[in-house]
Amino acid sequence: MLSTLHAMWQADGTFPSGSFAFSYGLEGAIALQPAMQPAELAQLMNAMIRQRWATFDRIALLRAFRAGTDLKALAAIDREVEASTLFGALRQGSRRNGASFLAAHARLGNELAVGLRDAVRRGDCLGHIAVMQGGVWSTVGLDEKLAQLTSGYAAASGLVTAAIRLGAIGVLQGQVILRDCLPLIEQFVAQPVTADAALESFLPFLDVASARHEQADLRLFAN
Repeated sequence: MLSTLHAMWQADGTFPSGSFAFSYGLEGAIALQPAMQPAELAQLMNAMIRQRWATFDRIALLRAFRAGTDLKALAAIDREVEASTLFGALRQGSRRNGASFLAAHARLGNELAVGLRDAVRRGDCLGHIAVMQGGVWSTVGLDEKLAQLTSGYAAASGLVTAAIRLGAIGVLQGQVILRDCLPLIEQFVAQPVTADAALESFLPFLDVASARHEQADLRLFAN
């Protein structure tokens, strides 16, 4: 029961992880397609879960979770995430989000978060959010399944929150989209991940939108 409560704590939108500042490329996508309908947003979220979170973020998270407190192993995964993320806006957003996540846990007294924060400051780690989550969550009572569920829920709810703040959908429309994402997240969490699983991502529309958004004169979100 306590591990489930810890997962709920980490997935809670009030946890100061810094995710409120990031739209995961959605702001750029809406700028490219201002009249995006709720059904189209739902399709975009479905693609994000299938073609980014499940095959990239989840893999990095699990590999970091299994590395535990091994800072060298975490740094290696971190560098792989950096090298596998094509556009600068997404790399910077991931690192900033990871830095906020580490800062919160360090202030809460988590020793691994303190060590990772110092490693980022030294340049030994880059601090990508999925890697930082995997490492730290391995120390707060979550198992692999709960860590994946927490990550998937946080990614989906972050997108919904961004869409609401951007005025693309209403609150209840957002809850419908989020609810419909949950079985898909569960489906992927049930699939095993091997130790040699590669990081794979294919979301060209969101990638291009994020790259264009980086050059925008006015932005609500950092990426």
